[in-house]
Amino acid sequence: MIAKQVKYVFSFSILICILLCSMLLATMYGGVTVPLKETVKVLLSLLPFIQFEYDPMYETILVQIRFARVVVAGLVGAALAISGVVMQSVFRNPMADPGIIGVSSGGAFGGVVAIYFGLATIHSLFVPLLGFVMALLTLFLVYMISTNHGKTSMLTLLLTGIAISSFLSACTSLLISFSNAGVMLQIVQWLMGDLNGRDWGHVQLLIVPVLFSICLFLYYANDLDIFLLGEEQAQNMGISVQRTRNVLLVVASLVTGMSVALTGAIGFVGLIVPHMIRMIIGPTHRYLLMASAFGGAIFLILADLISRLVIRPAEIQIGIITAFFGAPFFIYLIIKNKKKGDG
Repeated sequence: MIAKQVKYVFSFSILICILLCSMLLATMYGGVTVPLKETVKVLLSLLPFIQFEYDPMYETILVQIRFARVVVAGLVGAALAISGVVMQSVFRNPMADPGIIGVSSGGAFGGVVAIYFGLATIHSLFVPLLGFVMALLTLFLVYMISTNHGKTSMLTLLLTGIAISSFLSACTSLLISFSNAGVMLQIVQWLMGDLNGRDWGHVQLLIVPVLFSICLFLYYANDLDIFLLGEEQAQNMGISVQRTRNVLLVVASLVTGMSVALTGAIGFVGLIVPHMIRMIIGPTHRYLLMASAFGGAIFLILADLISRLVIRPAEIQIGIITAFFGAPFFIYLIIKNKKKGDG
């Protein structure tokens, strides 16, 4: 027991250190590289009772532009990762990801509608607002179709989500085909994941839902452990399976929908990060959830940093970076599990 506690403390300490270093590097580097010493001064001056002298230009670059983007990346990465953990546990399927019941497609379609009809030019918040509304409507529609006499079939829920996701993807493609070149480029860039222009207003929109979802999932951590044993075992242990499952799926879907609405569709975070963290921490959700939140934040912050540095002056969309690293790792997991199965 003591050895396990030491392992958890050590693992979390390493994750927190990597997260802080990732945030520091992502804040330093960009179109204009700010020296490390000046970056540390500016960031420490954000804390109460600490003040350093620095060039005001650095404050504008670091605090108003770059650091807000880094925080948004961290929050979205954490949200997608913990939602992936919950989906994989509830569905008892390692292939499950946060968008498995169609909410990501709904959020993406809402954002595309806002861009296509020019609402994004009126105010930048129209894209995430309409994206979240569509994600919410998609979730409601999926549950309305899948629920019969107060009971929701997991198989029906999954199949309905796949069908609606395919339909919404087709609607998104239809809007793209009707767009002119400029709007089409804007839509495609957003669909591949876009953190450009994210500011403290976006942080305020995201921080409360993400923190709330983390706290809620931690509250249900023991139930998630039991879900891995099967529904019958969970019922025998006194868990209200239907209610608990619905609460977890709804919250995970909504925080995923909000993330997609803010940043576009970013793949592989909720699919890969839980697997990576599970290899280090183990399957106990009390630790897995928080570690995955840190891991998701690290993964997306570093992916965003790479997207800004690989090619200049144009950025690579962050979804391309996550797929570039996530897909090979996923293939590695498949091969690894295949070898275990052969054994």
